[in-house]
Amino acid sequence: MSLDNIQIPTSVIQDLFKDSLIDLNTEQTKLGNEPSKEASFLGQNNKGILLLVHSPNAAYLPDELLNFLLGILSACKLSMADVALINTAQPKKLDYEELTEKFQAEKIFLFGLPTSSIGLPLDFPTYQVQTYNHQVYLRAATLEELENNKEEKTKLWNCLKKIFLP
Repeated sequence: MSLDNIQIPTSVIQDLFKDSLIDLNTEQTKLGNEPSKEASFLGQNNKGILLLVHSPNAAYLPDELLNFLLGILSACKLSMADVALINTAQPKKLDYEELTEKFQAEKIFLFGLPTSSIGLPLDFPTYQVQTYNHQVYLRAATLEELENNKEEKTKLWNCLKKIFLP
């Protein structure tokens, strides 16, 4: 008897292949393949402070800009444990109401971003501490600009003193 002529009874074949190799439940497959709709963030957000940046070439920020940001936080007696850093270059559209609810945000800083990027219904100039809906907002230059421009750093520092060092 050769291996080419082996005949297996149908009951044995059914037992061998009782599980399908193809998942025919397409509803479950579609749900599993969807990207997460949650905004990913860096930090622990212990103090309800959101830092929004736009950095398409990094998950959050390039290392040198992250170190610069850590220096700013340290000057305000804060750390990454106190804040949530969100890169707006991620595919999910961010909305200030969702951000406020999810992160219990009391202070929101927009680095190099217009207020419209998070759907905020008002606009204000950079380096103007703005209160809206029981929250403090501040727009500033991008971290790249801040790192290389002493005048911009001074403007930011004056605002940060008003917010964190009353």
